[in-house]
Amino acid sequence: METDSGNNIPERDGHGEVGHVPVLLKEAIDFLAVKRGGTYLDATVGLGGHSYEIAKRLGAPGHLIGFDKDPGALERARVKFTALDEPPQITLIHGSFAEVGERVAPASLDGLMADLGVSSLQLGNAARGFSFQAEGPLDMRMNPMSGDTAEQVVNHLDERELADVIYEFGEERRSRRIARAIVRSRPISTTRQLVDVISAAARPMKHERIHPATRTFQALRIFVNRELDDLKALLEATPRVLKPGGRLVVISFHSLEDRIVKDVLKAGRGKYFRLLTKKPLTASEEEIDRNPRSRSAKMRAAERM
Repeated sequence: METDSGNNIPERDGHGEVGHVPVLLKEAIDFLAVKRGGTYLDATVGLGGHSYEIAKRLGAPGHLIGFDKDPGALERARVKFTALDEPPQITLIHGSFAEVGERVAPASLDGLMADLGVSSLQLGNAARGFSFQAEGPLDMRMNPMSGDTAEQVVNHLDERELADVIYEFGEERRSRRIARAIVRSRPISTTRQLVDVISAAARPMKHERIHPATRTFQALRIFVNRELDDLKALLEATPRVLKPGGRLVVISFHSLEDRIVKDVLKAGRGKYFRLLTKKPLTASEEEIDRNPRSRSAKMRAAERM
């Protein structure tokens, strides 16, 4: 299994911003084939890395729509867009990209992209509780204003439900052992407490290079944020909101996401989509050296028929 590169030190992007470094930026923009004056949607604005490059090419006649669950990320992106010489119309929406089908007009988009990675700024903020390398509250919500926290999940799910979450969303083979240890150690309120419980229950295996807590933290984050359900909803809406000839670009960071994208595009091939990537594109060695989190990135692209 490929897991998130989810515990990197924040880096600076091309605009001097500490935070999310856009992965596969050139490749994504090339496959979107941005048309001046077109309408494009970034389903995961983050700090505006990909969005900024799309907006530059759209110019004043164009329209950029952006979704993000994190209101803080949207505000930072809004500031970044002020540096544009000829900004397009920009509509930023605080919400999940699962709502695209309800909030975007049918056949209105020339392109849609989604970078499914977690922002390095979120990972680097201990108060958000995403990283097992920093002490903080067990939150993990991308939208910090709604939904259950990871603390509520680990303290209230029964042992079997918790094991199922860890196995399904983390593909952790030791899920039952970890869930049993968590239940016995309740209440758990911080990332460090949870890491200590997991490390004691599932010691590192010789052939593994990842921390024992990696898969469990990934599983909890995906479950808390309904990431896979939201992705399915976005992909289901994509054929309705794209114009004929419109482009879809998705960058995923672990096998669960990539499998969903692959299966949807395969099912829609010849009916909704013309596949532009037979196999997922990955980062070059040069990009990986510059931005280690790009190592696990996979990009797939398609065109609306």
